[in-house]
Amino acid sequence: MPVAVSFRFAEADDVSAIVALLVDDSLGAGREISGDLDVYMNAFQEMERQDNNKYLLAIDPDESIIGCVQVTAIAGLSRSGMKRAQLEGIRVLNTARGRGIGALLMSRAHDIALDWGCGLVQLTTDQSREDALRFYERLGYMKSHHGMKFALS
Repeated sequence: MPVAVSFRFAEADDVSAIVALLVDDSLGAGREISGDLDVYMNAFQEMERQDNNKYLLAIDPDESIIGCVQVTAIAGLSRSGMKRAQLEGIRVLNTARGRGIGALLMSRAHDIALDWGCGLVQLTTDQSREDALRFYERLGYMKSHHGMKFALS
């Protein structure tokens, strides 16, 4: 049976629901500060001032947010000036997993990247997220690079 889900870009009123999704995760629970919504509202307002930097939401028939992904187009010189899309904060509500919502969300994010003129989609995921790694590989993502991070503060 097809999953009934719709998609839209996030608005400021959605930020608390997005934060709840980010916290609804073993790693996110330890690094997000859900008690300080102002931090997230400021970040959302900064995103809104940028071109092609949006949170895509998956919405169930009851109008509840059950999934999200931040899609950002990045212009650059490498690969002959190809624009790429970076996907971040990919989440599906724990109680909504296993119903194909993640695959639909990713497919819609890919469509948006194409609409924005991107020729490549990239993402990173924590190595401890074995289920997420398998999910991305099922979608056709390849482990082509070693991701590295450097904390500035």
